[in-house]
Amino acid sequence: MAGERSNIISPAGFAALRAEYDALLGGERPKLVETISWAAGNGDRSENGDYIYGRKRLREIDRRLAFLARRMKAARVVDPAAQPDKSRIWFGATAELADEEDERRTVTLVGDDEADAGAGRIGWNSPLARALRGAGIGDLRTVQLPAGPKEWEVMAVRYPSEIPDRSFP
Repeated sequence: MAGERSNIISPAGFAALRAEYDALLGGERPKLVETISWAAGNGDRSENGDYIYGRKRLREIDRRLAFLARRMKAARVVDPAAQPDKSRIWFGATAELADEEDERRTVTLVGDDEADAGAGRIGWNSPLARALRGAGIGDLRTVQLPAGPKEWEVMAVRYPSEIPDRSFP
């Protein structure tokens, strides 16, 4: 069960978490601390909007930093291009699916921190991703939805290229 809930993430997803952490810790937080210090020096703190807002925002930033640190510590970076079996759906795969009415949907299995259903990126631990794991072209998979079960057929599976094309600058 521990592997099931590990924070599996792509290199790009990990870089995004790291970039947000660095921006908060090295950019926004120090500026906010400076503003709070300036506001505290202005006297009465009970009616000092800069001080009150600054302290509230600092708590929000510190909570987010702690969350990001936990997620990065638990992260297991997996490069989708390095998947050994590219004929089946595993982490990082982009799959084209068709339902019973031949409605098509394309999804990419990504880390839970990278998920964006509107863009077709579904989290590794989502019900659809769990149902699709290990499926190959032609396989049928049933997903339990609130409205009832829905069956999907895997029409295509692809992965990002192992070696990025660096011939163009």
